Amino acid sequence: MRNVHLLGVSALALAIAAPAYAQTTQADGNSISEIVVTATKREQTLQDVPISVAVTGQQTIERAQVRDLIDLQSVVPSLKVQQFNAAGQTNFVIRGFGNGNGNDGIESSVGIFIDGVYRSRSAAALDDLPEIERVEVLRGPQSTLFGKNVSAGAISIVTKKPQFDFGGKVEGTYGNYNTRQIKGTITGPLSETLAVRLSGSLNKRDGYFTNLTTGADVNDRDRWSIRGDMLWEPTDKTSFRVIADYNKINETCCGVTSIFNGPATLAIGGLLRKPISDTTKIFDRDVIFNTDPENKLSGKGVSGQLDHDLGFAKLTAITAYRNQKNASFQDIDFTGADISNNRTANTIKTFTQEVRLASSGDGPFNWLIGGFYQNEKLDTGRTVTYGADIRAFADALSGVVNTATLPAAIRPALTGRSNIYTLEFLQSLVTPSIKPGLTYFQPGQGISDYYKMKQESYSLFSQFDYKVTEKLTLTGGLAYMNDTKKARSNVVLNDPFSSLNLQNVPQFGALGLPVNAFGALGALQFFYGNDPTHGPVNYPNATESGQLKGDKVTYAVRAAYDFGAINAYASYSTGWKAGAFNLSSDSRPPNANGVGRTAQPENVNVYELGVKASFPGGYANIAAFKQSIKGFQSNAFTGLGYSLVNAGEESVKGFEVDSAWRPVQWLNLAASVTYLDPKYDSFSGAACVAFDTVRCPVDPATGRRPNFRNLTGDTPAGISKWSFSTSATINHDITENWNGYARVEYDHSSKVQLTETVSPTLASYGTDVVNASLGVINTTHQLEIGLWARNLTNDESLISAFPTVAQDGSYSGYPNAPRTYGLTVRKSF
Repeated sequence: MRNVHLLGVSALALAIAAPAYAQTTQADGNSISEIVVTATKREQTLQDVPISVAVTGQQTIERAQVRDLIDLQSVVPSLKVQQFNAAGQTNFVIRGFGNGNGNDGIESSVGIFIDGVYRSRSAAALDDLPEIERVEVLRGPQSTLFGKNVSAGAISIVTKKPQFDFGGKVEGTYGNYNTRQIKGTITGPLSETLAVRLSGSLNKRDGYFTNLTTGADVNDRDRWSIRGDMLWEPTDKTSFRVIADYNKINETCCGVTSIFNGPATLAIGGLLRKPISDTTKIFDRDVIFNTDPENKLSGKGVSGQLDHDLGFAKLTAITAYRNQKNASFQDIDFTGADISNNRTANTIKTFTQEVRLASSGDGPFNWLIGGFYQNEKLDTGRTVTYGADIRAFADALSGVVNTATLPAAIRPALTGRSNIYTLEFLQSLVTPSIKPGLTYFQPGQGISDYYKMKQESYSLFSQFDYKVTEKLTLTGGLAYMNDTKKARSNVVLNDPFSSLNLQNVPQFGALGLPVNAFGALGALQFFYGNDPTHGPVNYPNATESGQLKGDKVTYAVRAAYDFGAINAYASYSTGWKAGAFNLSSDSRPPNANGVGRTAQPENVNVYELGVKASFPGGYANIAAFKQSIKGFQSNAFTGLGYSLVNAGEESVKGFEVDSAWRPVQWLNLAASVTYLDPKYDSFSGAACVAFDTVRCPVDPATGRRPNFRNLTGDTPAGISKWSFSTSATINHDITENWNGYARVEYDHSSKVQLTETVSPTLASYGTDVVNASLGVINTTHQLEIGLWARNLTNDESLISAFPTVAQDGSYSGYPNAPRTYGLTVRKSF
């Protein structure tokens, strides 16, 4: 009986794998194809690869309309992908772990690799790529082979190489919301040793949100890409592949709606008489912005991969350079009032070099050694400015002054005036440059915080496999990682009210008033109100070097044993992610109320046991694991910035089940289940929130809450206990030249509190999504016509939620995509 090592294989991918990349051994008409993957940086079948990896093939991607990595989660239940308030802000989570969205100083715990090239930032697009051969999702820490940015897992996208036979493919799609997609690829030889592929795509769609203030669509699609790919094979032992690409996005994104209107938001609607969201109609997908959001993103890069057979080993070298620019403009109060706007931009230049050597031969001992180097330069920042309605908003929030507390002589002048106006008036009696009504909360005031960061990292890695017996294989891996980051800040606070120390207003002493008479107005100090200096301290400085250095040795050990029809494996692996800078205005010097500039590295370990069973026409795999991260880098959005702190330890216990069955030749069935039981073993520095009044009480003297609360023993938010996906695909020969297929898939995740910064009563959602497709294929003319629908039942849920900017006690969220459907025509030649 042949050996089978199904280590966490995606049942869905095996069940309907495309023949273009499957190696099939058919003992009968119901056999399941074997797929070659490169999850361990050498070609192995999924049956032999000694890690937990899920694979989605070309046919699944095409028929299920998996257009980007957000769609991919519907077929890989252990993967969650979220896009937030900008086209370039995408968060990846594997087995409940993942972070890095929004704050450019923190890298994702899930690495993205396209044709072996690490993408430090991703807009999550697959449409920009030509024919996808497969997408591999590697679950658990992969630091031993992939480096510092894969402490939770990795996503590896592999595209088809240029071919030495002329061919290509073109497809067009039209769907609801005026969806128009065109993509194509053409490939062929230029000589006996040189082949090329040229690909391009155009993707347009109207938005499925409507801005009721301007009438414009929001969450549209407007992107295009072009890609050139050259393969040179001068000998049968040497190949060289060069890829150059360019893509551009210019979209009105993203849709945000209020899910709870607190007093501040209600004041906008009542006192200011400006439009606000109707929180009873979250999924009408109507948004209220006084200006439409703008997103412009461009990316370009070039990479070269050399493969050379040395006889005893195969040499691989991959060199790449990428340049990505991202700019956005957003109304961040999410109302019809002109209160605040945010303009952000970043430029990221990344150079990477990888060299590895993998042994050849069929002996009991195999090895792989290599090294990886990354050099990245990052310029990032934002400018938040107050709008025309900011003063009226601040006056409304501050309330009317109690004149009984003021000297009798000035009471008539201040009767009915706001506390903000009264503060200015009293200060102006001593300091004439302060003008009542014209000093605090004026249009154009705000903050500019910009940062530069350069990082260099390298790793040396190795892996060794030894076949002790015909049934027992032992694997060991060892890696050394080194990372250095140098950052510089240029933060300028242009909000004089936030700069004011309300606990010691100097003019009040001369007036015989308590120096903290207006201390409770601290709740309106949107920037640095909880900082002793009430202003930024830029770095490097005399006490802060602006530099982070770290290194780590990680390792992995695995054993796989073949019992025959049932196989078992056990593994222990460690991972590491380097320290991070908090590149947001919530960054503080190390001793400023406990909020630091940086987060220390993450250290990951995972124990995993697996049992795999194969049977005629299918298989079932079960993997149980316990994974923990010490120093988890929590990156909570608190309203205007990010609270970046280390949790003591976060852990998760769980299991994954992957199964596939082909009961008859024309029917493929698949199901995958993930169960996760997470816990904060230690987390005393979680960001304080408005809804947790017990652990975050408001100080009446300052109007502010503590910075932190203790979540030790709590269940982390955003991690569904149960995730489940299943699919059924029917294939049928209609005539000699026409084949038909029908496919339906169901994706479920159990209800969960989306984020720790929003009350579970407001933002706890699960998903129950049904996708379907129906198509016919003419084999003679290589023509395919398919109807498809995603979210067929129009399931409604929030992707995420957050505290509304500058509106304490209000919360906003991102509604999911509605039902989409269309027709795709695909012609191969």
